[in-house]
Amino acid sequence: MIRIRFSAADFARVRFAPRPVPLQALNTAFMMLFRGDDHLLFGRWRQRLLRTLPAAVEPLGDLVTAAGAPLFLDEFGEGRGDAPEDGPDAVRAAPPGLVRAELERVYAGHPAPPPWVRDLHRGDAGAWQVLRRAQHAAFEAAVRPVWPLVQDLHRAEFTRHALAAAEHGVGAALAALVPGSRLRGDVWELPAPGERDLALDGRGVLLLPAFQWTGHPLVASLPGRPLVLSYAAGPGLPLSPEGADGTDGALAEVLGRTRVAVLTVLAQEHTTSGLARRLGVSNATASAHAAALRGAGLVASARAGRAVLHRRTDLGSLLLRGNG
Repeated sequence: MIRIRFSAADFARVRFAPRPVPLQALNTAFMMLFRGDDHLLFGRWRQRLLRTLPAAVEPLGDLVTAAGAPLFLDEFGEGRGDAPEDGPDAVRAAPPGLVRAELERVYAGHPAPPPWVRDLHRGDAGAWQVLRRAQHAAFEAAVRPVWPLVQDLHRAEFTRHALAAAEHGVGAALAALVPGSRLRGDVWELPAPGERDLALDGRGVLLLPAFQWTGHPLVASLPGRPLVLSYAAGPGLPLSPEGADGTDGALAEVLGRTRVAVLTVLAQEHTTSGLARRLGVSNATASAHAAALRGAGLVASARAGRAVLHRRTDLGSLLLRGNG
């Protein structure tokens, strides 16, 4: 479990990243590549990506694993790293002491690092060029094709969080951000392997959704800087340029065919009874499917007199992109 302790000042310094961070998108995509879980669609995504990755990407695999990425590869400085081409420059500006410490941590208890990593530890300019080429090649292969979708998803998530904070307050918005998390007084508890206790001491928090990540929250905590918390967001499916997946059948294997049909019908607003008629199911069944999709943020419902009106959310539309 991760426990993050807030001061009164820290609650006023909770911020949501205004735009996605290319390096975070790249690192979490690579972490998913090496996780090796049994998720059907991510398995297909891994196979497809591994077939297309160029050889120049290989050095990045020496640093980024399923367990995480060295902190110097996560650069969230204000005004830096916002454009994909800026990421490697931001990494190169990392303090040498941080680079050395993180490389030593990553390779502690493991076989000796490859020569280029030892050169990077010494600050060799050629090793930095190796890393820069690897990051660029990896971004172009794994993230660039879906970058517009990441930007769309980020805007939707930004809006969702802003509305939740405005309506219910920052504390309630934090508690609802990550499934299984809770706010106990001034301590935010988040599910994660192991035990970590972190005090903000006035640094505040930067919230950053990750759309190619389905694991536990990831924390980057450096002295004198806001704590950065990356959390799994989006549809929970591998992103593709056409949408969350390329075929109706693959999406139906995850959601079920009836729920895919519900999302398709709800391109236009329908009452529960109208939805039931379109699907050929009972009102109770239609209501149950709408409720499940609403819980996933794919459908929004509102009462209008005695009726309940349902419509597909922007996130639901993004999920169906390329599947209609």
